[in-house]
Amino acid sequence: MDFINQSITDLKQFGKDKHQEYINASPFPSIVIDNFFNEEMLSKVADEFPDLSKLAEVKTYDNHNEKKLEAKGEKHFSENGRLLAHFLNSQPVLQFLQELTGIKETLLPDPYFVGGGYHEIKPGGLLKVHADFNKHEMTFLDRRINLLVYLNKDWEESYGGNFELWDKDMTRAYKKVLPVFNRVAIFSTTDFSFHGHPDTLSCPPDRSRKSLALYYYTNGRPKSELNPKAHATLFVNRAGVKDDIEKEPLTFREIVVDLVPPILLRTVKKIVR
Repeated sequence: MDFINQSITDLKQFGKDKHQEYINASPFPSIVIDNFFNEEMLSKVADEFPDLSKLAEVKTYDNHNEKKLEAKGEKHFSENGRLLAHFLNSQPVLQFLQELTGIKETLLPDPYFVGGGYHEIKPGGLLKVHADFNKHEMTFLDRRINLLVYLNKDWEESYGGNFELWDKDMTRAYKKVLPVFNRVAIFSTTDFSFHGHPDTLSCPPDRSRKSLALYYYTNGRPKSELNPKAHATLFVNRAGVKDDIEKEPLTFREIVVDLVPPILLRTVKKIVR
């Protein structure tokens, strides 16, 4: 199956060609690519996308900071969705991302799709601006890249749902990306790469904002990119927006991570398994 648009004849070289655009983007390394995929193939993925609200084993977020649905793993992937997701975790894509981003450490995929896979936001939903969790909960690898595939055909500007990239000081959004069909957003994830879909979705009641999310990891990373400890999602206030986010209570896991040395955590996890 041809996954990539036929106009891209050498995916690794395409990454090299786009490298400068990626690393020089504001407010942090990122790129938006239209028509990246074979349209016929991606159309099948979009048409087969399930209504996550009607399925079991789906994570539902419904609070002030996030109102969205997230499939757990690949259980609910359609046949074509599974093929695409597996391709995005394959050697050719990893080599493309390595060239695109210039990351020195070897990139690794996440076959467990922790926090990734199918995402859906219904009318009235949102995802406040945040920095992502920085460690994989199972492998303890460092999260380095997000790749988001938008699957929304005939998506109008009035529907909203823009993916926004904010500066470190949270003063303004440098980039707003409408989540239209066959648009891909790729960006480096650090503790300061603030992004989100902060305004309420206003699409018709029979529509929703659908995407496929892939995350990539390395064993180690530059210290300048992160806080000194592992953390979950970090929500941040936009400048000038009153009561923009609510501070979330610490989970038991976060308290344990704060108090227990990493080497001991890894040992305990191996014993539990």
